[in-house]
Amino acid sequence: MAQPQSSTLGIPLSGKVPRHVAIIMDGNGRWARQRLLPRIAGHRRGSEAVRTLVENAARLGIEYVTLFAFSSENWRRPAEEVSMLMQLFISNLENEISRLHRANIRVRIIGDLGRLGPRLETLISQAHELTQNNTRLTLTIAANYGGRWDILQAFNALLRAHPEKAGAVTETDLVPFLSMGDAPEPDLFIRTGGEQRISNFLLWQLAYTELYFTETLWPDFDAASLDAAIQSFQQRERRFGRTSEQCCAPES
Repeated sequence: MAQPQSSTLGIPLSGKVPRHVAIIMDGNGRWARQRLLPRIAGHRRGSEAVRTLVENAARLGIEYVTLFAFSSENWRRPAEEVSMLMQLFISNLENEISRLHRANIRVRIIGDLGRLGPRLETLISQAHELTQNNTRLTLTIAANYGGRWDILQAFNALLRAHPEKAGAVTETDLVPFLSMGDAPEPDLFIRTGGEQRISNFLLWQLAYTELYFTETLWPDFDAASLDAAIQSFQQRERRFGRTSEQCCAPES
């Protein structure tokens, strides 16, 4: 498989519909609190929003969706909430993978997966194997993932594979060892819930991604919300370091 084009080494193809959308799904807890519900109720409703998102992304022709489900910093949350999140992750994998497979969706889970426990590791392996040849859309779930971890693990893996490159590593050398090394860089990053941070998500890959922040809490993010994000994206001028005149110059 050819390596996806880097936004810092070239000018990736950029169409009206983003090829790759990355999302931080923020606001589940606040959604629940506003309704006097336990936080886990917000996470469950957020899982339903994921299903809606994937269906609408596929409808629009988006090829890649990457979701930040659990960061390497989320272990700092109360132990009870972390345990419930892991159980919800298990339940979602058990109940959703067959449906996604029937819809021709490829599923990938990235991150430092060893800490998630043997049951999740088994389900993740089964999901990868079952859906690996699907072609309609690639759904990537980042779990126990951090952008700094990703860069460090990629660098260490590269040096283990090619110790002779120490002191002379290039971007082209490193990218295949990143968790998303086989996917195009995101065209559009969405964060729900009103916060305006990247929060250690895809730090390498977001170099030239268009950023979109919305006050909508993740459980309320529906088809209209996705359409609004894409409409904002379509109004951006993606220059990748060039001038507006270069971007808009007619083809000869």
